[in-house]
Amino acid sequence: MCDDCRRTVVVTDKAPKAIGPYSVGVQAGHFVFTAGQLGIDPATGDLVPGGVQAETRQALENLTAILAAAGTTIGAVVKTTVFLRDIADFSAMNEVYAIFFAAEPPARSAVQVAALPKGAAVEIEAVAVVPCEQAG
Repeated sequence: MCDDCRRTVVVTDKAPKAIGPYSVGVQAGHFVFTAGQLGIDPATGDLVPGGVQAETRQALENLTAILAAAGTTIGAVVKTTVFLRDIADFSAMNEVYAIFFAAEPPARSAVQVAALPKGAAVEIEAVAVVPCEQAG
């Protein structure tokens, strides 16, 4: 299989383990696709306390760890999707999100959903570019 077609499952102990039959990330060629990340502390498996801002920070830290395991960074993210339990939390989430994506932020969609696993307030997934020397 050519390097641009290769599919590799991303594994790290620095982010929460999958809570179902899925991978936390999959690298395909020069891209890595993450599963949605909740604000789960990888050490405890529990949601972090403190509401949507604390959960957003932890979700983005989890994404950062997954991306690092794939050989890339949060700065290489090209697209995110943010799922909110309550769209009224958009501004609070955005305050923390802006810290992680201060310059040249990725494209993003944000939607309200009926519910999230573990009663979470936010879930974030990402697509990032993997540097050529790391891909494949």
